[in-house]
Amino acid sequence: MLFLASLVLYEFGFSRAQLPYGHPHEGASYPSYPNFTLWLVEEFDESMDLDTDSIWTWSDGGLSEGQVRFVKDAIKFEDGKMVLEASHGSPVPGSCSHAEVGFVSTKTLSSGEMRTRHNMFRYGRYEVRMKAPMVQPNRPEVNGNYVSTMFAYRDAKFVHWREIDIEVTGDATNSVTMNVLNAENTAAWNPWIQASQHYAAEGVNVREDFNTYAFEWLPSGITWYFNGQEVGHHGADNGLPVPDLSTKIMMNLWIFNSLYDFGGHEGQNNQYPMRSEYDWFRFYKWDGDASYPCADMTTSCLSEDDKYLSGNNPCDGIEQVGTVYGNTPCAGVCPNSQGEGLVASASSEDIPAAGEENIVYP
Repeated sequence: MLFLASLVLYEFGFSRAQLPYGHPHEGASYPSYPNFTLWLVEEFDESMDLDTDSIWTWSDGGLSEGQVRFVKDAIKFEDGKMVLEASHGSPVPGSCSHAEVGFVSTKTLSSGEMRTRHNMFRYGRYEVRMKAPMVQPNRPEVNGNYVSTMFAYRDAKFVHWREIDIEVTGDATNSVTMNVLNAENTAAWNPWIQASQHYAAEGVNVREDFNTYAFEWLPSGITWYFNGQEVGHHGADNGLPVPDLSTKIMMNLWIFNSLYDFGGHEGQNNQYPMRSEYDWFRFYKWDGDASYPCADMTTSCLSEDDKYLSGNNPCDGIEQVGTVYGNTPCAGVCPNSQGEGLVASASSEDIPAAGEENIVYP
C-alpha cells in the first residue's frame, strides 16, 4: 500500500517532501496512520489573511435557525490559537450571503466560521484539537447554548447536501454530537437526511482544556474519535449512504435561536463574548483516493459540479456559477481598503436578481 500511495503521489507530480501543505511547524514530527498521508496542517502560530490565503477563507453565512451572522472579524489568531468569538453588540443587518447563496436576515449576534475555499477534500482523517466555550467566564460547570464544530460540508446544499459533523454543545460539560447528512436537491433540513450519534466524555469537562476530536471518512464508513478513542461509527450498511462527494473543511461557533432546541436548553445563561479555541488542525488524505484533494492544491482537479455555487464571501474572488432553483443568486459587496463597496460577481452576470439590492456586508 505504501508503494501504491507513493506511485499515486508521483503520478500527480509532487513528492512527499513537499507535504504537508498549510502552516506546519518546521521540522516537526507528526503522528502517522497506516494508509493515510499527512496533507494539510494548521498550527495557528501566526495570523492568517483569510482574504488572500490560498487554502482558507471566511464565511459570510448565518444559519436560519441560529442567532449569529458569521463575520471575518470574529475569527482571531491569538497566542498560537485560532479563536472564534460570538459577540452581542449592535444587530448585524440582513444582507446577501455568498455562503448561504441567499439573503440572511438580521441577527442579534456575530460569530465566526473559518472554512477552506473549495470543495476539495474527501476521504481521509480529519483531526482538530480544540476547547469548547465557557458559557460564563471562569465557570466551566455552567451550561448554556452553543454549537462548537469541526466538519466537512459540500457547497451548495441546494444540489448535493453532504456533511459530516463533530459538534460540541452547551447542554453538558462533556457533550459531543456526531452527524452524517446526505440529500439531493434539498434546501431545508429534515430528519430523513441525517443520522446522529451522541457521546458523553466521562470525567472530562471539554470547556476546561483542549481535547482532540477526529473522524476518518472512507467509502466503507465514517469513524469518530475522542482523544484517540473510537466513540462512533456510521457504516456503509446504514440506511443513510456514506457521502462520496468532495467537501470543504469548516470550523464555526453558533448559537441556536431563542427556543434553544439544539445546543443546550439553558441559553439564558449565556454571557458574551463567548470563545471557542483551536490549537491545531490536521487532514490526512486516504491513500486510496486518487481524485481529491487536487495534487497541487489548486482547482485543477475540480469538476463543474464541485464549483457549483461554491462561494464563501463577497471578497473571495470565486464566481457564483449556477442558479438556485432557476433563480440567479444574489450578489454581495466586498468593502475595499477605503471602505467603499465593490460588487462581487455572483454569477456570469454582474447584476443581482431583481429585488436583491446590493448591501455592503458589515
